[in-house]
Amino acid sequence: MTILVSALWPGLAGALLLGACIGALTGLPRGRPSLIASASLLGLLAVLGGLAVAQVVPGQAGLWVETALPMLAAYLAGCLAGGTGRLLRRPARA
Repeated sequence: MTILVSALWPGLAGALLLGACIGALTGLPRGRPSLIASASLLGLLAVLGGLAVAQVVPGQAGLWVETALPMLAAYLAGCLAGGTGRLLRRPARA
């Protein structure tokens, strides 16, 4: 996994930056439909992590799974950071 991350760091940096921009523009999710979407993305991250750790997908498809896992994690981390920054930047209402 370390070799994969060292080879794909530009894509990971791009996913993190894109996630931060999207998170800053949209903010953190509110309401039930947004929570369901967030939970489904975290579930997808867990499934990809399980497949990558168990190494059950061979060949090129396995490479795609192991590449999608850090990309999705970087994107979600960027979204969380951007949304938190938007929340902290908003002035308090009296």
